[in-house]
Amino acid sequence: MSDGPDAFDRLSPAMRYQIVNTLGFTALRPVQELSIHAILDGCNCVILAPTAGGKTESAFFPVLSAMDSEDWEPVSVLYVAPTRALLNNQDDRLTRYARMIGRRAFTWHGDTPDGARRRFLKAPADVLLTTPESLEVMLISPKVPARRLFAGLRAVVIDEVHAFVRDDRGGHLASILERLSRYCGRDVQRIALSATVGNPDEILEWLAGSSTRPGRVVRGPGENATPDVTLDYVGDDENAAQVISAMHPGKKRLVFVESRRRVEAIARSLRGLGVDTFLTHSSLSIEERAAAEHAFAEGRDCVIVATSALELGIDVGDLDHVLQVDAPSSVASFLQRMGRTGRRAGTRPNCTFLATEQDTLVQAAALLRLHAQGYVEPVRPVRRGAHLLAHQLLALSLQEGGIAKGDWWAWLSSATPFHGLSDDDRGSLLTHMLDAEILHVDGARLSLGQEGERLYGRRNFSELYAVFATAATLKVVHAGAEIGEVETRFVESAGDRPLSFTLGGRAWRVTQIEWGRGVVHVAAAERAGHARWRSFGGFLSRVLCRAIRGVLTDDVVDPRWSPAAGTMIEAAREEHAFLEPDGPQLVTDDAQPRLWTFAGGAANRLLARMAETALGGTVTSNNLSLTFQEEAAESDQAIVEWVSALRREERPSREDAVGVAEAFSHLRLSKFQPCLPGGLLNAYLAEVLTDPDGAREAMRG
Repeated sequence: MSDGPDAFDRLSPAMRYQIVNTLGFTALRPVQELSIHAILDGCNCVILAPTAGGKTESAFFPVLSAMDSEDWEPVSVLYVAPTRALLNNQDDRLTRYARMIGRRAFTWHGDTPDGARRRFLKAPADVLLTTPESLEVMLISPKVPARRLFAGLRAVVIDEVHAFVRDDRGGHLASILERLSRYCGRDVQRIALSATVGNPDEILEWLAGSSTRPGRVVRGPGENATPDVTLDYVGDDENAAQVISAMHPGKKRLVFVESRRRVEAIARSLRGLGVDTFLTHSSLSIEERAAAEHAFAEGRDCVIVATSALELGIDVGDLDHVLQVDAPSSVASFLQRMGRTGRRAGTRPNCTFLATEQDTLVQAAALLRLHAQGYVEPVRPVRRGAHLLAHQLLALSLQEGGIAKGDWWAWLSSATPFHGLSDDDRGSLLTHMLDAEILHVDGARLSLGQEGERLYGRRNFSELYAVFATAATLKVVHAGAEIGEVETRFVESAGDRPLSFTLGGRAWRVTQIEWGRGVVHVAAAERAGHARWRSFGGFLSRVLCRAIRGVLTDDVVDPRWSPAAGTMIEAAREEHAFLEPDGPQLVTDDAQPRLWTFAGGAANRLLARMAETALGGTVTSNNLSLTFQEEAAESDQAIVEWVSALRREERPSREDAVGVAEAFSHLRLSKFQPCLPGGLLNAYLAEVLTDPDGAREAMRG
C-alpha cells in the first residue's frame, strides 16, 4: 500500500480534471482508490468488487493516467473480455474514457468489419478491446503486422477473469500474454477484474506468468445491503411463466434459465400470456441479441429471458428483479446473476428462485446455504495442459513462419498451464506430433505437417484461432434476415419429415435447406416444437453435493423458502429419511444396491469405473450416488469391503484416474487430442473427466 499522496492526487492532471468535470465524480469508491495505488505502484493486480462496483474505472483511471503522463505509444493497452457482447457493451464507455485524454479505443472481434480492421492497422488505437481468439488471429495472420502493432504494449486488463481461468480459454489467454510480452520486450502489467472468485491469490499467480512485478489482490468492500432472496416451488415451466407474468408488474425483470431450449419455451409462454418478452442466447444472431438487449434496456414493464451469457456484466439498463428458473451449478453464478440488481440507490440485490423439480429445488436450497456461509467456489487453473501446448506449438509455427526447434519452448515456458508438464512430457508431445505428421521438421525449424494441414488448415487455419471446438451449425434465415442458428444434426434428424422449431421466441417452419451454403430458410408458423442444442455439463461439485446432503438430512427451515418450497423440501427429507449426515452409505432398494457418496459427478464417475473393475457388472453414477447392477449387485458385503479397501489404501489416486481415463479415449473433448500421445491423452482425460481428490474424501467419510 502506498503511504504517499491520496489516490486521486496520483492521477495525471488531465485525468483529475476529466473525472471531476466531465464524469461528474465527487469522490472515488474505496476499491478505485486502492486500485489506483496498486496499479501506479506497478503491481500486477486482481481487483475484486461486486457487480457494478466500479471495477472498470478501478483499472482504467490509473492506466489511462499512466498513458497520459508517460506518453505511451499505441497499441499500449489491451482490454480482454470473454464475450463479444461484453466488448460491445464496454466500447462506448472505454472510448469515452480514452477521449478524455485525447486517445482512442477500438474493438476487434469476429463481427468487426474488414474495412474497420484495415483502418485500425493503418492507424492503431491506444486501447484495443478484444478476445483471445481475435488476438490469435492477429498473431498468426500474415495480413497483420503483429510485431509492430504490439511493440508499445504496456498493460493488459482482463475482465471477468473467472470466466477464462475455469476452462481452456484461460490457458490460451495465458499463452498469448507470454507471446505478446516477447514481442514488445517488456514486463507487461497484468490486471484482472472479477466480482466472484474464491481463490484470488491463485488467480494472481496464474496471471503473472513470466512477469516479475509485485502482485496485489485489491478487495473492494462487500455489498452493504442484505440481498432479498426467495426460493419458491412452481412445478413446471408453464407455471414458472405464469408466476413470472404475475410478479412485479410494471417492473423490468431478467429471467435466467439453464438451457437455450428452455429459454425459447419460457419466452414463448410469456408472450402467450401477453408479457412484453425478449430473449437472448448464443444461438441467436448478433443482430437479434443486440435488438433484444437494446429493447429491454429501453423498456420498463418487460421481461428478458436469458442463458448464462447475461451473467457477464452486460448493461441492460436499470434492472428491478432477477428470477432464476431452477438453479445454476455454482454460488459464483448465483452471485453474478443476482448482482445485476440493486444498482440504484435505495434498492437491494434480489433473486427469486422458481424451481420446477424437487431435485433442483434442493440444489437451490443448498446454494443458498453455501452463500449464507460466505462460500464462493475456487477457480482452478489448468497446470498440465498438454493439449493447449500442442495448440500453441502449431500457432507459433504459423506466427513465425516456422519456429526454431530449440526456441519454441522459450516462448511459452512461463505460462501457468504448462507448469505441471515435465521435460519428458514435452518431449513425448513433440515426438508424437512429428511421427503423426502433424508437425514437420525441416533442418531445425518446425512447421505444420501434412496431417496438421488436414486437421487444422481448413478455412485459412481458422481451426487454430480458438482453442475450443464449436458444433456444426446452419444459419436460419427469414426474408433475407438472419435469425440465428440451429445445429446441423438437429436438422438432419428430421429426415424427410416437415421440420418446425422455435427460435427467437417465434415459431418457424422450414421451407428450404441450402446444404452447400449452410442455410435454412424459414417462414412463420402458428406453432412449433423446440430446437435441440448440444448440452454439456450437469456435474456438480463435491462441496455443493455435501450441502445438498445437509439440506436433506437436517431439519433447518430457511425463512427464505416459500410455503410451497418448504412443503416440497420436507417431502424430499421424508423420502431420504434413511440418509445419514456423513460418510458413504450403502442402501439396497429392490435388490439394487445404491452407494450414496455425495461426491459430485466427476468423482462418482471415477468410482463407478473402479467399482466395475473390482466387482464386475455395471455401475452407473450421478452427482450423488452409485447404482450397482448385474454381478456388481450380487453382494452387499463385497461392496462394503471394496469401500473399506479404498479408505484403507487412500484411493482413488491420480494414477487410478489416469488408468480409468483410457476407457474414455473415444470421447472428443478437445480438437487437439490427435496431437497427444497415449500417456498425455489419458492424463488429460483424467483431469477433465474425473476428480480423484473428491472421490478419496468421499470414501473417508
